[in-house]
Order: sequence, then structure tokens, then C-alpha cells
Amino acid sequence: MTLPTVRHGVGIGVVAALGLTRLITKIIFGVGANDPLTFIGVAVLLSGVALIACCIPARRAMRVDPIIALRYE
Repeated sequence: MTLPTVRHGVGIGVVAALGLTRLITKIIFGVGANDPLTFIGVAVLLSGVALIACCIPARRAMRVDPIIALRYE
């Protein structure tokens, strides 16, 4: 359920970054304004971190017995 949210966030971020490249070209050195390798690398890195951040709590929740969890509510 989190992956569509991550996908939308990364998509919006890439579009915003492409739109703001003219403003940040003076700040970044050694990287072209529209370097596709950098954009793809950052998008993959952020997606991977988000996937790990989603999977760790999900795996932990799978270990809980549903009956025990319902008893405590």
C-alpha cells in the first residue's frame, strides 16, 4: 500500500527537480543541469530506502499472532 505513495512522491520530486535545475546549476559542481544518471540514481536510492522502511515494520507485524493482538485491544 505504500509503494504507490512512494512512486507518486518520487515522480513529483523528479518533475520538481527538473523544473528547478536552472536555480540550482550554480550550486552543484561537476554535474550537468539535466544529468539523467543523477536523477535516476537518486530516484532509485530514495525508492529503495522507502521500500526498506516499509518492509521492516511489515515483517515485524507478521510475527504477531492476530488473536493475541486482538485480545489487547
